[in-house]
Amino acid sequence: MTELEQLTQLCTRLGAPPAQAAVMAAQLQKRATQFAAERGVTREAAMQYLLELVVKGRHGETPLESTAHRPPPSMRERLLAQFHATFGRGPAVIARAPGRIEFIGNHTDYNGGTVLGAAIDRGVWVALAPRTDGARRFASEQRPGIVTLAADARARLAGDASWVNYPLGVLLALPEFGLPAPAGFDFFAVSDLPVGAGLSSSAAIELASALAFLEVAGAQPARETIVKVGRHAENHFVGVPCGILDQGVSGFGRKDHLVFIDCRGPRFATVPLPAGAQFWIFNTHTKHALVDGLYAARHRECMEAARVLGVPLLADATPAVVTAALPRLAPEVGRRARHVVEEIARVDATVRALEAGDLAAAGRQLTASHRSSQALFENSTPELDFLVDALTVTPHVHGARLTGGGFGGAVMALTSPAFTAEAAAQVAQAYALKFGEKPDVLRTQTGEGAAVV
Repeated sequence: MTELEQLTQLCTRLGAPPAQAAVMAAQLQKRATQFAAERGVTREAAMQYLLELVVKGRHGETPLESTAHRPPPSMRERLLAQFHATFGRGPAVIARAPGRIEFIGNHTDYNGGTVLGAAIDRGVWVALAPRTDGARRFASEQRPGIVTLAADARARLAGDASWVNYPLGVLLALPEFGLPAPAGFDFFAVSDLPVGAGLSSSAAIELASALAFLEVAGAQPARETIVKVGRHAENHFVGVPCGILDQGVSGFGRKDHLVFIDCRGPRFATVPLPAGAQFWIFNTHTKHALVDGLYAARHRECMEAARVLGVPLLADATPAVVTAALPRLAPEVGRRARHVVEEIARVDATVRALEAGDLAAAGRQLTASHRSSQALFENSTPELDFLVDALTVTPHVHGARLTGGGFGGAVMALTSPAFTAEAAAQVAQAYALKFGEKPDVLRTQTGEGAAVV
């Protein structure tokens, strides 16, 4: 569905006749472009601001022209405006959860190893209002329409409704941990995470949904339990055999810190981030679909390596043990095992570098991690490799690597403050010359973990 069609549908829901709704939608598109240029904000932010004002205008509040001096709405304002527009009432609870950067520790989590991640200042916001009829209604700003389910629905959804599998999976996981789940409700989600960039929007919506459901149900379990609920939903309902990294970082994030996870426990801790560290994300727009078999195949290969080595998980092996066992391992299985055990060692080295305040040394570990993903785990792509090559020869870049599960998605660069938007634009332009399209460039900051707002 195009943006114009989505806007027309929204205007129709707000009460405009079909012909007028189409005109309003076209005017909104034009005005958003003008507003973004005039105010120096992104077009997305301008559009969300205008949509909020349209909703308020339909409810008899301040008209559009007299409030044009106001800044674009916050995420909370966006969520409230769209919840009202969709369901005709306000929510009882709002929760948010951040996206995350996988700093280092690629595919170590489900192998029982260690990992470092950073919660960022972007994420998913969820609003919820209870219903008395038992119906569960889900809506999102990123998908058209409302998905209505019965309280006993347990089937996984497909197509445009597949995003509902994440909150639905959480609902089905709650009883597995002895926790209550609300029966009927209206649910709306908004996000400022770029889609397919490897920033784990899936874990963010799982954690935000879990907090909202539990708040409505009157339960307050330990944070470790909430994180495990999110992982359970992704493993057993969505169908991704991930470890605890994504949910753990989203749940335990802290501004100006990285989250350290010993995934065997799991055990969670934070590591202070040295002053001057900056993160830049380069989203390639290439395929990033973890459920399509590639992620699951790597998981199977790692489990096979552990079986041949005679250990419960690869975290129980050492690089020397893996090297000695290579003749007994299929070539691709041996490469996967080498990557994992060497990556765990890189995580430990990175923690030591950060504790010493040595960002250059930490950056070298990041780049070494990517080279291992490229050659041994084979979850990189030519697009990701190009960005890492370009970034690591650019001044003021400490290191760069793919972030997330791989097979497309994004590259993260750790830089000093001297790395500028102009330098990022030059890297993006070089990428466009080779691949025909510029990557999205996003400068991110660390942020706080999931919370009820």
